[in-house]
Amino acid sequence: MILNLPEGMRIDAPVRPEYAVMLTADALSLVAKLHRAFEPQRQALLQARRERQQRLDAGEMPDFLPQTHAIREGDWSIAPLPPALECRRVEITGPVECKMIINALNSGADSYMADFEDSNTPTWDNQLQGQLNIHAAVRHQLSFTNDAGKQYTLNPKIATLLIRPRGWHLDEKHVTVDGQRVSAGLFDFALVLFHNAKEQLARGAGPYFYLPKLENHLEARLWNEVFLLAQAELGLPRGTIKATVLLETILAAFEMHEILYELREHSAGLNAGRWDYIFSAVKKFRHRKDFCLANRAAITMEVPFMRSYSLLLVQTCHRRGAPAIGGMSALIPIKNDAVANEKAMAGIRHDKARDARDGFDGGWVAHPGLVAVAMEQFVAVLGARPHQRDRQRTEVIAATDLLVFQPEQPITEAGLRNNINVGIHYLGSWLGGNGCVPINHLMEDAATAEIARSQVWQWVVSTKGVLDDGRKVDAALVRALIKEELPKVKAAAEVRACMPSTYDEAAVIFEQMTLAQELPEFLTSSLYELLD
Repeated sequence: MILNLPEGMRIDAPVRPEYAVMLTADALSLVAKLHRAFEPQRQALLQARRERQQRLDAGEMPDFLPQTHAIREGDWSIAPLPPALECRRVEITGPVECKMIINALNSGADSYMADFEDSNTPTWDNQLQGQLNIHAAVRHQLSFTNDAGKQYTLNPKIATLLIRPRGWHLDEKHVTVDGQRVSAGLFDFALVLFHNAKEQLARGAGPYFYLPKLENHLEARLWNEVFLLAQAELGLPRGTIKATVLLETILAAFEMHEILYELREHSAGLNAGRWDYIFSAVKKFRHRKDFCLANRAAITMEVPFMRSYSLLLVQTCHRRGAPAIGGMSALIPIKNDAVANEKAMAGIRHDKARDARDGFDGGWVAHPGLVAVAMEQFVAVLGARPHQRDRQRTEVIAATDLLVFQPEQPITEAGLRNNINVGIHYLGSWLGGNGCVPINHLMEDAATAEIARSQVWQWVVSTKGVLDDGRKVDAALVRALIKEELPKVKAAAEVRACMPSTYDEAAVIFEQMTLAQELPEFLTSSLYELLD
């Protein structure tokens, strides 16, 4: 169909009639205005990332910024939170697929992060259908009927909705302004805000967001400037937008105060995005020959660098009156195996009990069946209180504490095989259009594949990448195990009625990425060009 596009804008994708609800002239004009105002800054910040990586490659180590010492030591707080964001003891996350949105909003969780990023394959249809789903959900009109005739509708009381747009590093290739691709994050944000903010406010909530993949406070400042312009354009009071930053890069861990300060009018706290944080550590120190982490399963929240990051996040947030939200527990219920299911539930209880004891105000789960289990752990510590922001942590956490990368062992053949298997499995599903995949009783998203492929790459290049039986992880071993794991992945996919054809392609891509001379920055950036 023909759209009324702003001057200088092109959309190079099929536009189904139903998409016209989202792609209105006024909504697209907001996209174009944000692009023209902020694209130079976005590109400058991405270039700054590349330059920072060069310094890290040359041996620089991160530290707290001397030039922002006054902000870290100053007496300030974020702006007051709206009532809808005061209680976030359990948050559920998932892609912007219709059934997932309904089940998540009905789950009993306090809030739901609808994800346009890591758990969503960013095809054009997925992004636009996701926008339509959010539009209907905000108005309490979303429904779904499965092939068996079962109907899904929203309950009268639903979780508070938060939206995660894509990160600064991603483009929306289907939309250009003045010949340039627009920022994927700004495209997602602008459409959600334009179509839903006033309706959300009228219903007692508001335009609430999660901001992914930030690496420093200047990237947070850019989002804040976006918020100010967007609010002015739509006639929203200043500070209406609230955003929680996913603290999921190791460089951002050194700028927590500064990130909250930049967003202080619009801040809704920080979240400990643990899986991408591990990937970020591997990626940022990839050229240190002595850097090497153990099997992925051994990198828990109790290991030194993860523990320090977690406690510093709680300490920083509560000092500034901001929510501290714990990260994802990827375990999911296991049907038809009571013993295995109880082990999974015990893992959830342990994870959320630790978060609550440490001072987090809430935590994430990936499945509606886990909301009650997680809620019990927070209620046990918080009681009837909606949060525990009055709890202050006083321990001194030095910059060096964030850099104690242990354990380095064990690295086992089973761990290597698991990374290969999960990496191929996830990539195959992602290429097939599904970015949220249950694998080995864990709900996996792009962060899982990022850890898997970056660890294999690191084990190949690091002198410490040695299996517990003495074998060095090298290209020949990786290639041999890929050949052995691929049939297992395809067999598991067939059981789940997936398309095996995408897994052959995924295996080739996984081999290329893990054995490349340079570690690709993001798999989602590298593979986006393969999608419709």
